[in-house]
Amino acid sequence: MSIRRDHSRFRDIVRGKIRENFKKYVSHDELIGKREKDYVKIPVPYIDIPRFKYGPKQQGGVGQGDGKEGDAVDGGDPQSGEGQAGNNPGEHSLEVEMSFDELADILGEELQLPRIEPKGSKIQSQKTEYSGMAPVGPDSLRHFKSSYKRALKRYISSGIYNPKDPVVIPIRQDFRYRSFKTVTEPQANAVVIYIMDVSGSMGEEQKEIVRLESFWINTWLKKHYKGLETRFIVHDAAAKEVDEETFFRTSESGGTLISSAYKVCRDIINEEYPADQWNIYPFHFSDGDNWSSDDTKLCMKILTEDILPKVNFFGYGQVESKYGSGQFYKDLEKEYPSNEKVVLSKIKNKEHILASIKDFLGKSR
Repeated sequence: MSIRRDHSRFRDIVRGKIRENFKKYVSHDELIGKREKDYVKIPVPYIDIPRFKYGPKQQGGVGQGDGKEGDAVDGGDPQSGEGQAGNNPGEHSLEVEMSFDELADILGEELQLPRIEPKGSKIQSQKTEYSGMAPVGPDSLRHFKSSYKRALKRYISSGIYNPKDPVVIPIRQDFRYRSFKTVTEPQANAVVIYIMDVSGSMGEEQKEIVRLESFWINTWLKKHYKGLETRFIVHDAAAKEVDEETFFRTSESGGTLISSAYKVCRDIINEEYPADQWNIYPFHFSDGDNWSSDDTKLCMKILTEDILPKVNFFGYGQVESKYGSGQFYKDLEKEYPSNEKVVLSKIKNKEHILASIKDFLGKSR
């Protein structure tokens, strides 16, 4: 019980350290590079718990007998007791494993994010639940504590239990096994469709911002949807679906036709994600350049007629670039001045990632 309490206290300390430096974790790539399937490794400032350290017996020092200035505490060579203090902190860090749910909780607390309310019908999923004890079962499910307690009761009731020699040996009739059943429960599924402009005006810094922001968006959505799927679309003058690694490494030098990406997004939704069964979240990241006003009009048409009626919301994040005009943000703002399904966000640099996440996830949708 004491160990469990100490572990819980340690986790609280670690959680506090992460919250103190949360903005740093959001805007730096060190965390994303240490992802595993169910958790992430986070480097936190080293936590050293104070403790007494005993040295060898029969050894001098200020802890034994008379001491004077300069005597070594650990019995080493005497020193002058004078010296110049350093001004640099020691570099101590500790890697702590943290689940994505815990990270999502911290993100939600820091940004005061509301819980998501899934829309549409629920997909039925099956899972195994342990429901009690049974007198028969496989050895792998034998429950030691229950088996031992039944054996102890048998010893006591039969008068053979000896407190001075408390040996209790369970026999076959004492064995108890965990029983289980398969239950069906509704589960809301979701898909996130990331779209990124990879034309020549989107540099490595802009793509790094997209990578970081998409990680935190995914972390929050996974908290609410255990069946979260992700799809990735890149575009310049043409668009195509790619895997995650290609998404963040692709660089092109051509022009920009945003409508080509919206067409691919529309087709993915129509062919694979029925709106009555899926919660759909498209996010488009760009520096705001588009080839022509005619293509922008086509984008608005596809959004209005084919995408917005089927999604929870559509997020557009405009990453500032010295080569981008930023015009597409203004066009969306003008076309959808009060449509709650269109969420716009400007991302000036990495320091603005937290604010942008708040823009996208600050309402329950």
